[in-house]
Amino acid sequence: MQHIFKRNVLLSVICLVLLAASGQFASAQTARTARELGSQTARAGFKNEAEIAAKFENWQNDAHAREWLRAIGYDPASVRSIKTEKPHGDKSDVVLLIATDGGEKRYGISIKLVSSERGFNQIDKRWLADYAKMWKMPDDIAEAMKYYVGEKPPFKTSRDKRRMFLNEFEPDVRERIVTFFETNKKKVVTSLIKGTGRGSADLFMVAQRSGKGERWVIKSIDETIAFFAEGNVEITRAGNLKIGRISMQRKGGDGGRPTANMLQFKLNPAELFEAK
Repeated sequence: MQHIFKRNVLLSVICLVLLAASGQFASAQTARTARELGSQTARAGFKNEAEIAAKFENWQNDAHAREWLRAIGYDPASVRSIKTEKPHGDKSDVVLLIATDGGEKRYGISIKLVSSERGFNQIDKRWLADYAKMWKMPDDIAEAMKYYVGEKPPFKTSRDKRRMFLNEFEPDVRERIVTFFETNKKKVVTSLIKGTGRGSADLFMVAQRSGKGERWVIKSIDETIAFFAEGNVEITRAGNLKIGRISMQRKGGDGGRPTANMLQFKLNPAELFEAK
């Protein structure tokens, strides 16, 4: 009897071990599937950008490309050649090298591929310290923002024990934050949309494909900056910041890793279809 009891206990332990291993395997499979999906999504995005580059290179036979050339001020008949490059980093997704009898010009294009009229795209994400340096943020503003992103824990009761929201700060602090972004709106929006250096964008393109068909818009980067900068700088009911048509928020997510405390900026690219 005692022998049977020991055998049953042993079988139970083995079953528990197998179940645990099975759970770990399933979790690993789920994580791998998520990684693969992310890779497929990224590859799809690159494919679309490559498709747009290929259309530009085939402008002589591609009606869309000829429309885009007209939109940026070229008569397609005057173009002798178009070459494209895939840059690394910053804002340009495709670089155009357009040659005419007058010489060759280089254009960096920021491309946003959308399927919905209401979707938001992240346009920039960095550590608070990087933005503070880039925009010459005063020390008191940078210090307050540390509580907003969660680099410092709340100094009073907050809706989130990890961080504070802008509408939880004292009125004078809120006012100083809004004033800083109002005063520096052009600089902020330009760095978020255009970028700096050789990788900066000269053109901004939105390509939308949905069940209703496809449509495209391409604007100069200055027109794009002016459009998305339109509107007030204000703290939202959710406790984030709205800079014209651009939303600022804490990144969040990432399983609680430090990168959740990064600052990110989003906009809805499809709104550019409304630009005059």
